[in-house]
Amino acid sequence: MKAGLFNGTVVAVVVLHLTAVGTTACTNILVTKGASVDGSVMITYACDGEFHPHLRCNRSQDFSKDSMKQITTWGGEVRGEIKQVCHTHHYVSLMNEHQLAISETTFSGREELKNPDGMLHYWDLMQLALQRAKTAREAIEVMTSLVDEYGYRSTGESFSIADTKEAWILEMIGPGKGGKGALWVALRVPDGMVACHANKARIGEFPRDDPNNCVYSPNVVNFAIKKGYYDPASSEPFRFNEAYCPSTPKNQRYASTRVWSVFRRIAPSLNLSPDYHRAVEGAKPYPLWVKPDKKLSVADVMGLMRDHYEGTPFDMTEGIDAGPHGTPNRWRPIHWQAGESAAEYAWERPISTQQTGFSFVTQSRGHLPDPIGGVVWYGVDDTYTTCYVPLYCSIDRVPGSFATGNLREFDLDSAWWAFNFVANFANVRYERMIEDIRAAQQDLESYLLALQPAVERTALHLYQQDKKLMQRYLTDYCVMHGEMVVERWRELGKYLVSKYNDGYVKDENGRPQEVGYTEAWLTRVLQDRESNLKVPERKTAKPESKLID
Repeated sequence: MKAGLFNGTVVAVVVLHLTAVGTTACTNILVTKGASVDGSVMITYACDGEFHPHLRCNRSQDFSKDSMKQITTWGGEVRGEIKQVCHTHHYVSLMNEHQLAISETTFSGREELKNPDGMLHYWDLMQLALQRAKTAREAIEVMTSLVDEYGYRSTGESFSIADTKEAWILEMIGPGKGGKGALWVALRVPDGMVACHANKARIGEFPRDDPNNCVYSPNVVNFAIKKGYYDPASSEPFRFNEAYCPSTPKNQRYASTRVWSVFRRIAPSLNLSPDYHRAVEGAKPYPLWVKPDKKLSVADVMGLMRDHYEGTPFDMTEGIDAGPHGTPNRWRPIHWQAGESAAEYAWERPISTQQTGFSFVTQSRGHLPDPIGGVVWYGVDDTYTTCYVPLYCSIDRVPGSFATGNLREFDLDSAWWAFNFVANFANVRYERMIEDIRAAQQDLESYLLALQPAVERTALHLYQQDKKLMQRYLTDYCVMHGEMVVERWRELGKYLVSKYNDGYVKDENGRPQEVGYTEAWLTRVLQDRESNLKVPERKTAKPESKLID
């Protein structure tokens, strides 16, 4: 039995499956019930990587007592088998029919602890938990029990796990080649608080005598001592993050800057210093969670997922690296060297990035029946230029445009390509086009959020009369409005090409106007090339003087 681990029934469900490749660059925010305006427990996910995500719809299944489940690679190659449960649950994206939601960020940590002999990757654990658990506590039980039995194959991982009552952070890393199980710790985020993680282990000290709020693997400390990751004779307490993912200037800048930016926006009263994410010696790490200055709405949380450090010294829309039109996008690689210097440089890593495959904000609400209370607000591509659409956890069909297309071929039938076209074209004149994009985004998202109470009143009435009809109603609503948003984005792309054609900007009458560049950019250009660009003044030739005999 794991130290302090709660007991819980493992139940199963019908599946609406989202396929994506594993990534190592994601951002999660966890909002507890007491920190939200409407009592929602919310988690977010920006699944970042150059891939084309697909939404899949899978039905629940019943299995015989001795059935086995195959564990496969993304290419379909069978890696092994695990014991199947008698019934599996339904899930949309990464939320199941009981409003259990899961997301993740990869912290990698000590690479030598990756176990190639383990069977289960982190994405296997997420999907299996959604199939087999009803609550966050049950999900932790499922995930940790499975790695105990079948082994853990991934590097270090931070999971966000939410249900209608609680939000938990579970951090896990393997034992190295040939090892058994995994090293892990899980903490409940206190009600009224907001937590965040972004590719760096976040759990430091943790209580070992509070099983209601903290559970952990029995060997999590002793293993670190054995490996030399922690010295109990030191004056320092054991910290999971420093033992298994030691802080470095590189990971502090890459990961902790995002955490700082979330916290500085929701709790400006804390006046958190940027010193830690700039690796200033002696600077204190950011807390695992903070109390927001005001409770957060769904729209607020969507806004938090849109961030390039605007208004800070790290604002990516400013400086020569933002180009003449203030684009916050920086092309990879993120770390680079230039010139004769051996120094390494790095672009900032924001929450919003062009590499995002999909993102979401989930709502789990205990005051509504599960089929209505659970919503995934889902978007594809860059969080800054996407538009989130509602997917209720009970729907049995997804918008077709979110389930088609591939990375190799441009196809506007694909929602991912429709959003990518707009986001990529915006780099041509970002500071102007982003205003058009945000206007469309705000119009659609505010409309969908405003519709939500009326839609749910109707769904609740149908739930009491005919649950099948309620499911059909919510499915039709999500599919219709998802496709409406994608069509709006296709039209937005056409509009931007027309309005910003050939470097001109059309006015309200459709007439092309010369708008040129900002004075700040022109000043920088002149610093480098003034002699080439300056138009010479015409000089009047002096008349030749006549010689006098």
